[in-house]
Formats: sequence, structure tokens, C-alpha cells
Amino acid sequence: MNDSIAEQFNQFDSEHPDVYFRLREMAFRLKRRGHKHYGIAALFETLRFHHALETNDPDFKLNHNYRSFYARLIMSQEPELAGFFRTRRSRGKSA
Repeated sequence: MNDSIAEQFNQFDSEHPDVYFRLREMAFRLKRRGHKHYGIAALFETLRFHHALETNDPDFKLNHNYRSFYARLIMSQEPELAGFFRTRRSRGKSA
């Protein structure tokens, strides 16, 4: 597999749109509770945990390399969440 991480992310995101929606919902819940910022890594681990409890899908994997892509995507698609995640300058192409 020679696809860039951005291409891999885009393929994963198109195959698993529920990941975006669940991360977005968690972020909105935190924002409503008064959080101004939160870490995408914590949301990723929470999603992994819940997925393991709710399904019997041993092949589902959340690649930690996708965290920054999801953080940027959520903040760009949801104006209310702009700036919610702190990100570093990206070395790869954005999603």
C-alpha cells in the first residue's frame, strides 16, 4: 500500500462515516458541557472502547494517524467547533 496517509484517511472516512458522526457528537456534547477545548485522542480512545463493547467486529481498527485528520475535518465542517481541538502544523496533505 503506497497511498499517502491522507488518501488512506479519505478511504477510511468514506467507508466508515459513522466514525465522523460519533466523534462530532462527542465533541458537541463536551462543548455543551462548557469545554472550550478537548483532545481528539481522548475521543478516539472512547470511541474504540465503545465500539468494542457494542459490536463483535474484530477487524474494525481506528488508526491513530487519522486523529489529526478527524480533528481538522470536524472543525472545518462544524463552525461551532472551530478551534475546539488543538492541532499542530500538518506535515502531510490535509484531508
